[in-house]
Amino acid sequence: MTKQSLMLTEEHAVAVVAAAATTFSNFPYPPTTAAILSYPGYKKMCCQIDLGGGGKRSSWIEFMAAAASPTQIKSSAAALTASLGSGDYERWMELHPSALHNFDELMDASKGKQIVMFLDYDGTLSPIVDDPDRAFMSDEMREAVRDVANHFPTAIVSGRCRDKLSNFVRLSELYYAGSHGMDIKGPIHGHKHTKAKAKAVLFQPASEFLPMIDEVYKKLVETTHSVPGSRVENNKFCLSVHFRCVEEKKWNALSDKVRSVLKDYPKLRLTHGRKVMEIRPTIKWDKGKALEFLLESLGLNNQNDVFPLYIGDDRTDEDAFKVLRDRGQGFGILVSKIAKETNAAFSLRDPAEVLTFLRRLVE
Repeated sequence: MTKQSLMLTEEHAVAVVAAAATTFSNFPYPPTTAAILSYPGYKKMCCQIDLGGGGKRSSWIEFMAAAASPTQIKSSAAALTASLGSGDYERWMELHPSALHNFDELMDASKGKQIVMFLDYDGTLSPIVDDPDRAFMSDEMREAVRDVANHFPTAIVSGRCRDKLSNFVRLSELYYAGSHGMDIKGPIHGHKHTKAKAKAVLFQPASEFLPMIDEVYKKLVETTHSVPGSRVENNKFCLSVHFRCVEEKKWNALSDKVRSVLKDYPKLRLTHGRKVMEIRPTIKWDKGKALEFLLESLGLNNQNDVFPLYIGDDRTDEDAFKVLRDRGQGFGILVSKIAKETNAAFSLRDPAEVLTFLRRLVE
């Protein structure tokens, strides 16, 4: 991997630091002096290999190498943290401090406001696993999410198919936004905590793409079946090509096969998540748009006393983090054990810390 392929532009890095400073300007306490990183320091941190996907790379093999299998993540993350040096990781944590360590201050900022909770699923409520069909959330996590939903409007926003997401979570009182927010459905009886009586929600902005998605799904299954360990998942309004169990030497071949199918479908675009290639319609819709739509559906979009919290681990969650940052309302919380470029204001290390945070929220 060339050094040049991992470089951020100076303007981009400065914008990230400025965004972090803007975030803290809305918080009841100022950032410490050490939190204002120099451009080289932030660039060094954010240009490390991001196991979750991020930064430009000179080839598909390099991009996919950055999205290691779950068995590689633990050792790779430890090596990455150790390689930062000179307190860079600690300074990153000062820009994106622990939501647990700063819980009281965060709650002070929410006083007198309606908290609305948004949660990603994989890597946030459940661990990242080799088999996506076995990404089960624990009973303890389910109970914590139920308790949060009893206090605040709560939505699960995921790249998963909404039906599959609902089957994993099994809580009828939630809003579910599957397919990266392109398939949204609310509780049948609305939610008792909304200021305005929300109507029954069912929103599918990419419905016209369903025949095309089904067609491409069949072609991808046929085209990629020769790559052992690969798996194509139909998430209704988007497709996921998982390579968690694919040998590294076959990653380029897999990406070539996916691209060979997509070249005939210009209305679909290829994006990347954690150890997965994702195919989505080209419409301007993402998790950030889904967050805004849900706030509107709840009658809270134009309210000054709303406090949205969004917890997620994937770079697709960055769209939602950015919306909250630009609105100057609530905060994004990134789930990550490593330093990475993010629009989130706070961080949690793993689903175990997410569980602790959710429990404290309703104490």
